[in-house]
Amino acid sequence: MARPGSTPAASADPARQLLECDQVRVHVLVDNTSDILSTGPRSMTPHVSNLVRRRPGLRLTGNCLCCANWGLALAIDIGRGGQTRRLLFDAGPDRATLKRNAAHLGYDLTGLDAVILSHGHWDHAGGLVEPFVQHNRARGTEGAPEFHANRGMFVRRGMRLPGGDVIPFRDPPPPDRLCDLGARLHLDDQARLLAGGVAYLSGEVPRVTPYEVGLPGHVAQTRAGAEWRDDPLILDERWLAVHLRGKGIVVFSACSHAGIVNVLRHARAAFEDAPLYAVMGGLHLSGALNEKIIPETVRDMAAFRLERILPGHCTGWRAINALSQAFGETVTPIAVGQTHDFERMREELQ
Repeated sequence: MARPGSTPAASADPARQLLECDQVRVHVLVDNTSDILSTGPRSMTPHVSNLVRRRPGLRLTGNCLCCANWGLALAIDIGRGGQTRRLLFDAGPDRATLKRNAAHLGYDLTGLDAVILSHGHWDHAGGLVEPFVQHNRARGTEGAPEFHANRGMFVRRGMRLPGGDVIPFRDPPPPDRLCDLGARLHLDDQARLLAGGVAYLSGEVPRVTPYEVGLPGHVAQTRAGAEWRDDPLILDERWLAVHLRGKGIVVFSACSHAGIVNVLRHARAAFEDAPLYAVMGGLHLSGALNEKIIPETVRDMAAFRLERILPGHCTGWRAINALSQAFGETVTPIAVGQTHDFERMREELQ
């Protein structure tokens, strides 16, 4: 069991060693939105269809539905050469939501190959404890998944109100607690490969665009009792990528505090020899300040020629509307309970 400070073996340029995969299937375990009626591409299995597959003869009630909650958790199954690696990218705001939704969808949170925490905010880290407890009870400590994070995310966070008061955020589980629960913890600030080389976790995202300035009003404490300091850039956030054979790079960005254009520029620089195929996750274009940069963001996203844009979580309805107007059926908003199968991406609607 690794303790804080240990790191996995790293190459000089892990992006160049990322293995191509044959299939990427993403289960939306937690998202802000529940949508059981909207159509989508054939590659998207809707919420209710997933429930019926799990329980034939299901009687539709509120109790059988997955619960929407503010946050994000994506279960990503990566197929290569007949083997499947299972990753959990963030865990939503609380373990009750994660546990309920995984159970309704029949997604087993034991047997994960890796758990990735994109950054230290409560709506992405709050559900982390339960998967480790379940896993260790089922398979024992030696079979526990790798847990990937970076040192910068384990600080106290909050938002400063216009009057000056600070609303603190719930702290992420500290590294020692994760280790005590059986996590094989890898703390590293640099980019690296995960899950046998089929997934890539980025390092710090360079801030290049003049308009993507993070989250104004966000503050942090280095230790309990210290003064709150301004922390709008949230430099600890990371993105995840997989390389889908014959199509290109699928980028998962949990909240995009760096700005989704900065994220995509970083991904394109990392993978110079492969096109960017899709982006999925929170684009952080909601709220009075972030909504002002929607036009610039949509304009600059066009340069990446993405074939799929799957926005969710903190993207916001105004940005989703603008993206849909600009990119048409390329855009499929995600919602809790859905499954997205990238190997079968086609334009036809159901």
